[in-house]
Amino acid sequence: MDTTSLGRKAEQQAAQWLKFNHGYQLLSKNWRTRTCEIDLVMKEEQTIHFIEVKYRKNSSSGYGLESISKTKLNRMQNSTQEWLQQNPEYTKYELSIGAIELTGTKLKITNFIQSINFDT
Repeated sequence: MDTTSLGRKAEQQAAQWLKFNHGYQLLSKNWRTRTCEIDLVMKEEQTIHFIEVKYRKNSSSGYGLESISKTKLNRMQNSTQEWLQQNPEYTKYELSIGAIELTGTKLKITNFIQSINFDT
């Protein structure tokens, strides 16, 4: 299986895990702007979560969450406003940018950050 297919499978696994373990509802998948792709946009109660999914076969080249750059987070943060413009029914919700990491051939969830703090 190529890396794109593995990445898409990891995104599907992450969406299912968030749905069944945390009650999230999938709103958008692989949502794109000119500068950014957001893997999952999900709703949980009164929060819209913009989730980056990272998959690693193993940790020999580092963990997936370590590869999320400040630039990527800033692009995701900027893209949230564009998503809201296209989905005005969610403008009264709180926004959160998070990340989820999967590893191994069985796509095991190894880390989940529900909300990334931008103040640090």
